Amino acid sequence: MPDLSGYRGPSAKLLTEAGASIGDVLEIQMGTESIKGTLVPRYEHNDDKHIVIKLKSGYNVGISVDKVSKVVRVAKGEAPKFIAPKQAAGKGLPEVAILGTGGTIASRVDYRTGAVHPATTAEELYSLFPELSEVASIKPEIVVSVYSENLEPNHWEAIAKRVSEVVAKGVSGVILTMGTDTMGYTAAALSFALRGIPVPLFVVGSQRSSDRPSSDAFLNLIGAATMAVQANFSGVFVAMHADSSDETLAVHLGTRVRKNHTSARDAFESMGIEPVAFWSRKGTEMVAHEPPTPRGKTGSFAAKPKFDPRVALVKFFPSMSKEYLSAILGSGLHGVVFEGTGLGHINSKNIEVVRKFVAGGGVACMTSQCLWGRVDMNVYDTGRDLLKAGVVPLEDMLPETALAKLMWALANFKSPEGTMVAMQDNLAGEITNRTIQRR
Repeated sequence: MPDLSGYRGPSAKLLTEAGASIGDVLEIQMGTESIKGTLVPRYEHNDDKHIVIKLKSGYNVGISVDKVSKVVRVAKGEAPKFIAPKQAAGKGLPEVAILGTGGTIASRVDYRTGAVHPATTAEELYSLFPELSEVASIKPEIVVSVYSENLEPNHWEAIAKRVSEVVAKGVSGVILTMGTDTMGYTAAALSFALRGIPVPLFVVGSQRSSDRPSSDAFLNLIGAATMAVQANFSGVFVAMHADSSDETLAVHLGTRVRKNHTSARDAFESMGIEPVAFWSRKGTEMVAHEPPTPRGKTGSFAAKPKFDPRVALVKFFPSMSKEYLSAILGSGLHGVVFEGTGLGHINSKNIEVVRKFVAGGGVACMTSQCLWGRVDMNVYDTGRDLLKAGVVPLEDMLPETALAKLMWALANFKSPEGTMVAMQDNLAGEITNRTIQRR
């Protein structure tokens, strides 16, 4: 059977008639013109009216089937092959664990077919990023392999357990590679599950894929590996580009970071605080108002990796009805985090719905939709009524962080009362002591 990954309909018909497979060299004739290149795979949800080939120049071109008069297979493709270096580099250097979850930052690209494959051995990583061999002895492995939007609390549990295992083996630091879309949620979740971790854990990704000249993968990974060896602090952090240049990384506290741009290399920002540090090839510059915890001894560290997934993050909107909120809260939830307006409000008609949820043993918490400032539910009647209904105000905690924390707290404290107390305690820097002016 020919491999025509991503092709269907008229495009697949033309390729099948030519006996073509992914990786074959094709000549595509369009009237009096023709173009030659290697057939590359397509995403399964792309349209069925184009054939994509990679030219000798390295560029991909898509050709509409409406313009194609004939497809000729010029040469049979060869299966992609990776030849690892004869000897792994980095020997004798401090060990750093790189745990993969399916992001493309630590992947290698087959430039002939365009396929992306995760680098799963030290040899592959050293070939992709030779500079790593001068920094650390890398111990890579895939923990889970999913798109970041498919990461769930059970995946956080698996990651946290594996991190605690490699830390117990004495690694100098840990790097977690993943897609960027849910990086803030994951960093927050691990900040609670791995509270007290004695070495630094850097969550990194890449906004631009590693086959693009503008990729941020190289600097993100090299910087994280360097800090994993050299940094004198511990904890869970996100390390991504600080600006649009390719020179500096910002180190964000795992509970205070948010992705604020869909595709920019400097999409991640610290919210309500300054970044912990900035890293460049000149060294690490600490800028945090409150420095993170110094490195500690691995023997005293015990992870708490459990999460309760029956928690929802509900963004209030002006037409939110009692029926809508009742359906959500009545769906078997143990907790809810509201993303309220301003100082922490939802409409008054829903207060009784919330009161019943809390009276039934549920935990309800309040954050704000505003990016800056903190909730204060004592200012207006609605806020005070929500407090009387049992809603827990969460100061300036980010909604995404509050969701991860509530999932963790419900799984690790025995009662709703204990969970509510934990939600108001500053356990991992998720609540600041002072409100700073927005930038």
